[in-house]
Amino acid sequence: MKRFLPRTLRSQLTAGLVALLALACLAVGVTTVVALEGFLVGRLDQQLSASAGRFAASLEHESRPDADNQPDTRGQSEGTFGARLLRGTPTRAAVVRDRTDAAVPLSADDRRALATLPTDGSGHGIRLSALGRYRVNAVVGDDRDVLITGLPLRPVEETVHRLEAVEAAVFGGALVVTGVLGALWVRLSLRPLRRVTTTAASVAELPLASGEVAMPAPVPVADPRTEVGQVGTALNRMLGHVGNALERRHASEERLRHFAADASHELRTPVANVRGHAELALRHKGPVPGEVRRSLERIQAESVRMSHLVDDLLLLARLDAGRALERRPVDLTRLVLDAADDARAAGPHHQWLLDLPETVVTTAGDEHRLHQVVGNLLANARMHTPPGTAVTVRLAADGQGTRLTVADDGPGVPEELQDDIFGRFVRVDHSRSRAAGGTGLGLAIVEAVVTAHGGAVVMNSRPGHTEFTVTFPRTMFGPDGT
Repeated sequence: MKRFLPRTLRSQLTAGLVALLALACLAVGVTTVVALEGFLVGRLDQQLSASAGRFAASLEHESRPDADNQPDTRGQSEGTFGARLLRGTPTRAAVVRDRTDAAVPLSADDRRALATLPTDGSGHGIRLSALGRYRVNAVVGDDRDVLITGLPLRPVEETVHRLEAVEAAVFGGALVVTGVLGALWVRLSLRPLRRVTTTAASVAELPLASGEVAMPAPVPVADPRTEVGQVGTALNRMLGHVGNALERRHASEERLRHFAADASHELRTPVANVRGHAELALRHKGPVPGEVRRSLERIQAESVRMSHLVDDLLLLARLDAGRALERRPVDLTRLVLDAADDARAAGPHHQWLLDLPETVVTTAGDEHRLHQVVGNLLANARMHTPPGTAVTVRLAADGQGTRLTVADDGPGVPEELQDDIFGRFVRVDHSRSRAAGGTGLGLAIVEAVVTAHGGAVVMNSRPGHTEFTVTFPRTMFGPDGT
């Protein structure tokens, strides 16, 4: 039933207008029909009272009347009915036909109905089997008999039915015209609301999570005193607040991005100097105390780790700033083979499996950054899974694009961290703990580099199976190398 109910405000208003008009037409129609029928029946009652039972009284003559002894049909209208009852039994019943009387056969039901009529001189409705519906009255005659006179209700019924047909046609046309004009009027009246809806829909489709956002133009408000005008004014005020908040957020992101880029760039030189001095001190040929050597080795290791961290932060800052990457032909198949060899050397206790197509897959991109993507995914699988875990690398290309998949049968990523796994400095719990160090930026770099190449990366993880899938569109990363 709910499927047939109007859903939009325009259809609801139009349907409500037509329904109210239909109720009004129904009330007017019923009132006029009832009033007209009552008026016409009252006129019949007046005619019956005016006749004073003359036709029924003339039926008191003998059953075989002669020329001078005929029922009185003078002044009686066509179809006038008359009957005489003696001791509750009809002795004769006739109806006027062409200014003469004609006998009317009475059924048992007719006789009972006539016998039960009150002799109050008022009009009463009755149905005769041979004549139809009649309006009759009964009076007491001079011989203590009952004289019944009746007039047919057919003219009244025909008049009422014609009125009903005329009202149905007029009201039906009025409803159709009102529905059409009402729909146009409602549509015109709700035009400002449609502008509000269009603006709200455009805002809902905007990516508000990050980056600069171009807010739509304010909604034109014709009259702020109307309900639609108040909604438009409130929406414009809300859009203004949202726009200001987004501008401040974007400015804060830009400041943070510039700060990270500048800090990373400035840190590269002192970190490189510390690393160089530590290496130079370790190459000293003279005797070096053991504690000093261990300190120098730790300084060198931490400086190397800090160099990687600074490089990763600088890369992310440049990618966030929209810096374009190189676009050169890259043999992705060879890149995966090299990255797998490096992972096999770094993690000899893992099982490294390759599933590559027979044809070489090439793409246009930054070879160093794409190698970093594959290397980070394999390093993530190696560092966060126990020895003996099987890691499978699949490369597939079809008409839809290219998919690079890195899957393992390790313990999986905790469910509470899966939504933020590509965040920066996100670390998992002990089930996939960092056993060999790491900056917590590996997967963030994967997502940033893949996005810069026009692709996407998703993760699907459950206990016993974790899978990272990198997809590139065909126009960017297809099997034909274009």
